[in-house]
Amino acid sequence: MASNKKLNFPKRKKKKSRQQNKMGKAPGTISYMGDKEPSDSIIYSTTYNTDNFETKDFKDLEEFITEDRRDKISWVNVVGISDEPFIERLGKHFNLNPLVLEDIVNTEQRPKIDEYDDYIFAVFRMLYISEEDEIIGEHIAIVLLENTVLVFQEVKADVFNGLRDRITGKLGRIRTRGADYLFFALLDAIVDNYFLAIENLNNRIEILEEEVYNNPEPIVAKNIQQLKKEVLKIRRWIYPAKELISRLIDSENPLITKDTKLFLRDVHDHTVEINESLQIYREMSMSLMEMYMSNMSNKMNEVMKVLTIMASIFIPLTFIAGIYGMNFDHMPELHTKNGYYYVWAVMIALFIGMMFYFKKKKWL
Repeated sequence: MASNKKLNFPKRKKKKSRQQNKMGKAPGTISYMGDKEPSDSIIYSTTYNTDNFETKDFKDLEEFITEDRRDKISWVNVVGISDEPFIERLGKHFNLNPLVLEDIVNTEQRPKIDEYDDYIFAVFRMLYISEEDEIIGEHIAIVLLENTVLVFQEVKADVFNGLRDRITGKLGRIRTRGADYLFFALLDAIVDNYFLAIENLNNRIEILEEEVYNNPEPIVAKNIQQLKKEVLKIRRWIYPAKELISRLIDSENPLITKDTKLFLRDVHDHTVEINESLQIYREMSMSLMEMYMSNMSNKMNEVMKVLTIMASIFIPLTFIAGIYGMNFDHMPELHTKNGYYYVWAVMIALFIGMMFYFKKKKWL
């Protein structure tokens, strides 16, 4: 008879998703989806032309809006995207679509590129190595306008120091070209840093391989699992870049010139190489666990081999000791004057013979 008793399973504690903050809101609603502490947005502005450059910091949005930036290329770097009114006001100044502003403050947004009539919007993951030798992934949004490039990021740390040096030091061609080349240079810096991230993964895989072969402890299995998760996470961040750069190359948007598309092809080649390396590292990270389990099995087999050999040696000795340990009155060998020594001699001879046999078979 079926029981009607209700089973009370323990309730699992649910982790609140950041996406829950977005549920029920209209599309285009600016709602910060990151996990950084709320802070005021700061604009780091760099304007330049062939002859000179100028850098300024703006905490007051109105002061930035009234700044004269005509006849110059502007790199507007907005640090801090949790200040929603600030982002909304800046977006209205540059006539950005509310859906774009929504993606700017959504740090979980998948890498993408959207083309509009008078600007191109891109979202990427910026990867860099921390002081603790960990791979840090930061959300970054870039908007290409006619003479301006807007860059939105959560924290001040980025991978653009080399680009800043090229602008301020008048090195290379960047000061002689338009905003589309600056847009390319930013993407190039992001993609180039992907090489450092996958090199870090490669080093960690090599270290784990050594540990798997030499010291397959349980902590190694835990490290392998962490590495597998990190490789998959980084692959999810990097993999779309190849398709997105390809879309820019094929784009007919007048904001990107033919000359800049030539440089974008070089970035595309880098993304292809990076994705191929990531695929290899993904397979290597997955095979590490198989190697670990195989080595643990071999280690266990060695232990069982030693135990089996020890048992094989003592089984005949135990048999002899058992025979002459029986309490029968009429056992002729018990009354032999040197029987005790004969038994020891037989047992030692068996031991030596079996050891010699095992050595000959290379079991020892």
